[in-house]
Amino acid sequence: MTCKRALLCVLPCLLIGCGTAKTLIGSDASVVRDLKKQRTYCESVPRVYIGVAFDLCVMNATPNTVSGVPEGFVPIFFFDVLASAVVDSVVLPYTIFLQNRDGSLLLK
Repeated sequence: MTCKRALLCVLPCLLIGCGTAKTLIGSDASVVRDLKKQRTYCESVPRVYIGVAFDLCVMNATPNTVSGVPEGFVPIFFFDVLASAVVDSVVLPYTIFLQNRDGSLLLK
């Protein structure tokens, strides 16, 4: 019983930082602004599996950015990518629709 309660407390905390939650709840402009602020090398982000793409773009940012992933947090960030992949799979029909309607998010 204690394990279930701990999971219920930890899971929402993981989803708050989840790339999928940030990209699906936030506006396109805020996603682009966040990635530009982190000085990522990505030029566009596809809407299909957008949470995973967002997380990987954050990891592919210039070193020593203010809001990038600190070196010691990369293993923790890996779990965020996994959580994003799971949630992205659940919302896949919706993101395929968005990709067809709006295309990828352009960062440059």
